[in-house]
Amino acid sequence: MAPAKRPVWDPPRGLTPDSPVAEAPAERSLVERDRARVWHPFTQMGLERDPVPVASASGAVLTLEDGREIIDAVSSWWTSLHGHGEPALVEAMANQARTLDHVMFAGTTHRGAVELAERLCELAPGPLTRAFYSDNGSTAVEVALKMALQAHQRRGHPERRVFVALEGSYHGDTFGAMAVGDPDPFFMPFKSFLFDVERIPADAAALEETLERLGDRAAGVIIEPLVQGAAGMWMHGADFVRAARRATSERGLYLVADEVMTGFGRTGELFACARAGVEPDLLCLAKGLTGGVTPMSVTLATEELFELFYSNERAHAFFHGHSFTAHPIGCAVALASLDLVIERDVPAVLDSIGSEIEHALRDRLAPDKAAGLRRTGGIVAFDLSDPSADGYLADRTLVLRRLAIDSGVLLRPLGSVVYAMPPACLTHEQLQRVVDAMVMLSES
Repeated sequence: MAPAKRPVWDPPRGLTPDSPVAEAPAERSLVERDRARVWHPFTQMGLERDPVPVASASGAVLTLEDGREIIDAVSSWWTSLHGHGEPALVEAMANQARTLDHVMFAGTTHRGAVELAERLCELAPGPLTRAFYSDNGSTAVEVALKMALQAHQRRGHPERRVFVALEGSYHGDTFGAMAVGDPDPFFMPFKSFLFDVERIPADAAALEETLERLGDRAAGVIIEPLVQGAAGMWMHGADFVRAARRATSERGLYLVADEVMTGFGRTGELFACARAGVEPDLLCLAKGLTGGVTPMSVTLATEELFELFYSNERAHAFFHGHSFTAHPIGCAVALASLDLVIERDVPAVLDSIGSEIEHALRDRLAPDKAAGLRRTGGIVAFDLSDPSADGYLADRTLVLRRLAIDSGVLLRPLGSVVYAMPPACLTHEQLQRVVDAMVMLSES
């Protein structure tokens, strides 16, 4: 007997096969079709309202299917560095696709990967001489953790296997990245599967005490330098970043800098580590690496680390890789994006945008409605005083997101934290609308 055919579509909850939608699936809206088939990230599908249907994007503006326009004030999850549809990046992508779309990176190489590695190592803070490509921020962190742990083994110290991370940290969704992140609220179902990590506040004394207690078991320290994104845009000073470098150097440990968010100008410098005057052993980059156009990441490492894996024994190799490692199109776009970052002085542009937003908010936020206004570079945040909005999982957060979108601005509050991280193309008029929306959320 032939197997029964699956229906062309499954009716969304609340609809029946006899409904007009079911009879004419071609007439369903994009949102209805989405609801029937798509599973969105970081989304409780049973609670959140319909997703916002985006038809196109240009600069800092997203155009919806119904023709409305909203300002992308969070750079589409902190990725869109120059703005959407940047012509130089689109051209680089198209040109590369016509020449070399993809080739496996095990046993081959190509010009874009080599040139990008050279440029990144030249621009990055410190003696970072090797580039290992992967697909996204989480995998860039995963690579760094595996390199550090295996390097200790190669040095004859397999007992060094405990990392120190910051409270509230978030480094990605793969298992190693989850382990060094704070399990609450994202990863509690997997807590028993994660390796041991010591978590501390961004405090030099706490770091020293923890490393002393761990002794020979310590493997390294991983931080989001200057700004902890998903924690609620928590900001710490350069002094702590320098203390972390000093403490790890004195003990022969690795300092891993997760600059997936803070890299490429977000903090007012090309890299947050450079702003702090620190040279990490491993530097994780993604998001702004390609200006937000294509998925790609890289982990930069020191020559000393690389040499620990360099051997005539195959078993000593670093066994990690992805099908799209060093994707030629991604490399071409990243190179074009780097050109724009330097030519337009994007770090200074973002710093200026952030400063203008901060000053406007300082004049307009009511003390009884908002507190803790803070800024690092182009990242501006404050805390809502309304206790009902507290906590990342608070239902109030969903309401705030929709209010912002209805006002024409894409904001994505982190629990009680309202923040903006716009692209470098934001105009003065658009900036004022972003400020208006942030103030409106504080008063809602």
